Amino acid sequence: MKILLNQLRPGFFWVLCSALGLIISLTFASGVNAQSTWPNKPIKMLLGYPPGGGSDIVARLIAKNLGDRLGHNVIVENHAGAGGIIAADLAAKSTPDGYTLFFVPSGHASIAALRRKNSTYDAVNDFTWISTVTTYPLAFTVAPDSPFKTFDEFLLAAKKEPGKYTYSSVGVGTAMHIMAEWTFSEAKVDVVHVPFKGGTQPFQELLAGRVDLMIDTMTLTANLLKDKRVRLLAVTSPKGMSPIPGASTVADSLPGVQFESWLGVAAPANLPSEITARLNKEIIAVVNQPDVKQKLMDFGGKPQASSPIEFKTRVQRDIDNLSKVVDARGITAN
Repeated sequence: MKILLNQLRPGFFWVLCSALGLIISLTFASGVNAQSTWPNKPIKMLLGYPPGGGSDIVARLIAKNLGDRLGHNVIVENHAGAGGIIAADLAAKSTPDGYTLFFVPSGHASIAALRRKNSTYDAVNDFTWISTVTTYPLAFTVAPDSPFKTFDEFLLAAKKEPGKYTYSSVGVGTAMHIMAEWTFSEAKVDVVHVPFKGGTQPFQELLAGRVDLMIDTMTLTANLLKDKRVRLLAVTSPKGMSPIPGASTVADSLPGVQFESWLGVAAPANLPSEITARLNKEIIAVVNQPDVKQKLMDFGGKPQASSPIEFKTRVQRDIDNLSKVVDARGITAN
């Protein structure tokens, strides 16, 4: 019997190894096949602002064209509130399977700078950064019947009557809020902040005369300017680099005060590299489509796709820079 077992053991060993190898290869093949068939159903794209705002307009433009390229609908889901935190938290805690994306505004970085000590997610490491879509300045505008024709006129009036004038943003800690506080601190004026959840409400309040100055993305403001529904006082582009010929910049009045906003696409952390690469490739293709590129420029932006690492580096850099403003100006979430 021992002799028989000794004769069988070498063969049995190789049979066992072959069987284990087959199981491993089948498992690997199954995983690869699952990724190679992605997507096989609609994809949702979370957005932290309500319908109708600048981020929403661009999100729907990108989602429609991305869906066309992927062969399945990409559906924008608006989860407004808390300056985008609700959507970011949902995205961070979603399964990284490629069926949940996160349309990220630069406000993600400003909120992270404001709430970095008590956030429910890591603003950088809890996400897979896929690509930016566009960059653009913020715009300081007033109603058409406003007495202010220039940004310097507004600053002079605010200096003469501290606390009389108001400005809107789409939430505490957003890029608009922090940029405004930086601006008015440098100008040494007291302008009262009136935050909204986003969408078109700041514009409606501006026209109604309940807010004196609106600070919003050029994405939303471009069409309002085109239709002469608002008057532009200044943009936050670097001095001499306004996207609108002849428009003043904040830096013209306050040297060094400038900010470039952005929009991009991310996903939950640990998204499979194959899916990340596919999404990056398709988003770059979408941004470079002539019709999409033209619309992004019509919205007052500069079409600008990126690599995942370039996007992640931009987010971290903005968080670091805006954190300095938050700390220096004593800006709090309350």
